[in-house]
Amino acid sequence: MSKIKLRSLLAISSSALLLAACSGEDASDSSSEDTSTEDTGGETSESTDFSVAMVTDEGGVDDRSFNQSAWEGIEQWGKDNNLDEGTGYAYYQSDDSSDFVPNFNQALADGYDIIYGIGYLLLDSVNQVADQNPDQHFGIVDDISDRDNVVSLTFKDHQAAFLAGVAAAETTETGKVGFIGGIKGQVIDRFQTGFEAGVAHADDSVEVDVQYAESFNDAGIGQQIAAGMFSNGADIIYHAAGAVGNGVFTEARNRMESNGDDQLWVIGVDRDQEEEGNYDGGNLTLTSTLKEVGNAVVESTTQAIDEGFPGGETIAYGLEKGGVELVRGNISDDVWSSVEEARESVINGDIEVPEFTYSE
Repeated sequence: MSKIKLRSLLAISSSALLLAACSGEDASDSSSEDTSTEDTGGETSESTDFSVAMVTDEGGVDDRSFNQSAWEGIEQWGKDNNLDEGTGYAYYQSDDSSDFVPNFNQALADGYDIIYGIGYLLLDSVNQVADQNPDQHFGIVDDISDRDNVVSLTFKDHQAAFLAGVAAAETTETGKVGFIGGIKGQVIDRFQTGFEAGVAHADDSVEVDVQYAESFNDAGIGQQIAAGMFSNGADIIYHAAGAVGNGVFTEARNRMESNGDDQLWVIGVDRDQEEEGNYDGGNLTLTSTLKEVGNAVVESTTQAIDEGFPGGETIAYGLEKGGVELVRGNISDDVWSSVEEARESVINGDIEVPEFTYSE
């Protein structure tokens, strides 16, 4: 690993937690030890000109989900370190995949020390620019790069999705729940597989309707799929689809405001989406699975500053120390007890949550 030379004295807070990393083919189980993403802080008593940038995937920085979580972490890190947006930290918005490489090249031209690609859709672009710029440091979130100048940050999303499945199965009144994925592939399959396993663990009579939007940014498709699921009897929908999920919330809110007799719920993803569930009669976000993308980016940046850039390493973030999690939200006391019991069983190894059903 190369040692990054800081251009000014830096004092980082010591709350960054243990990082464990090893390379491997499997995106979530490649780490020999789970990695914590609890509050990393990253505050300094002095300003620094060390800089970090991120390139979004197609969902955009305000997707209220994955990209936004990453940006909120970087933004807070920048503020804590007395940096200015646009010079010390920045994001580059991608409307579609054709923007990925140009955005990386612009971030390179702007001189950022580490540039993160947010989402597995950017892997090929990260590898391309990493090959072209071997002395530059990059990061990829939700996939694994074998380049020596790229750090790979992955998450055990199936563990949090399992807990969401338990909550859904024990909350549904109709015996039917839905899962809406973004684009088919191993990353989203991890959410689907964990969710279905959690439902079956809690009540194998509950039916799971699985559909894919084949998009991460088309809220209209999300609303259309959700409308069909609700009309067919599902009363809870879990989405793992980025900005597509905004349409799921829209459809649920519209239905609850027009006829609130039959409770509908949405389970959010990647960040706490409670706010998206607000409607005139209450709140319909049952819970949300968290993926601490922002904290992971901050931790790997802090490691680069303190110890040297962890290029070529894969760092996996799981349930054990809060890399992924399920929020309490509107889950009832009885159901939450079941969720906590399931969480402990996953952490201590009594339950091994399946990760994939999808194959290329």
